Amino acid sequence: MDEIKVWLIDNNLKRRESLFGRLSSLEVDVSPLESLAGWTNLPAVEGKPALALIALDVLNRKNIGLLGTIRKTRRPLSLILLADAKSADWAAALLDEGLADQVADADNWGSVYSAVKGEIARRELAKKNRIFVQKLRRLKSTQSENERRAAELEESYTATLENLMTALDLRDVETFGHSLTVAKYSRVLAQLIGIRETATLENIRKGALLHDIGKIAIPDSILKKPSRLSAAEWEKIKLHPVLGHGLIKEIKLVQEVGNIILYHHERYDGTGYPRGLKKEAIPVEARIFALADALDAITSHRPYRKERDFNAARREILENRGGQFDPKVVDAFATVKTEDWERIRFETTKILPGLESFSALYNRQ
Repeated sequence: MDEIKVWLIDNNLKRRESLFGRLSSLEVDVSPLESLAGWTNLPAVEGKPALALIALDVLNRKNIGLLGTIRKTRRPLSLILLADAKSADWAAALLDEGLADQVADADNWGSVYSAVKGEIARRELAKKNRIFVQKLRRLKSTQSENERRAAELEESYTATLENLMTALDLRDVETFGHSLTVAKYSRVLAQLIGIRETATLENIRKGALLHDIGKIAIPDSILKKPSRLSAAEWEKIKLHPVLGHGLIKEIKLVQEVGNIILYHHERYDGTGYPRGLKKEAIPVEARIFALADALDAITSHRPYRKERDFNAARREILENRGGQFDPKVVDAFATVKTEDWERIRFETTKILPGLESFSALYNRQ
């Protein structure tokens, strides 16, 4: 990947020096400046991927129009606004107007890290997607395709899905790796309840990877809010299954993928959303995924609560047999030892080094 040029524009010297040191550790080329004018007078970095972190403190009503000019004249460039609680609404408005790509908490390194890494990942994803589209166009223009080219296309497609969800996960460092983990859990659970068809298992894996794609349409101000959501904000969050299903319908993915995206928040007892489906009315792949999603959520850290261990997750899942979860899926889950679920998690996220391969369970046929 090309080295990323990062412009850090902040008139708060202490914060600028702190962020400069932290950003430098990410192996990017950082240039700190104290004013927007000082930056706009510098020549653009031709052909080099670039990010600009701009503290809202350096902006005012007179020079806010510069953001629009910058976006037009300094392409390709990602703009990340550094805001605080007092300027959060203004930052959100600028984001809605398309004058910035992301907003981060100026005094929260985790938030800044998430925004920078997310933009870097998004750029790399865009590059890979362009290569993918070029390959696809070449394939369509060729009348006779051999099996090797078809396999390459499938590999590129799968990699695109994984990179897309990695980029989305990086919008929040707290959920990084979530999509890959639940995809692994879902495939194992599907095999445990008797699904053997390779194509079906792969479709379940892809659906699990894409389950939260609808959140791409949810603003960061809601998605990354550290405090409790308001009723109105929660209603917006609950739209993401329908939004995601609408997105994948446009690219005509198979039914299992769409079912997981649309129904992954339905509950076996009928109290879920978006349609309040009950029992077998919920597609089996969505019932499988619901348990996989809960297992990862319970054992992962979130801003509003600490993670719990896998034994606690097992107890909660068993307690919700027939309520939140399909009894058949719970019974299948219970046949696997707690430490084996832990190993699947560690193997996927690489939390611990040196673990032996656990592919035997994952590839069980």
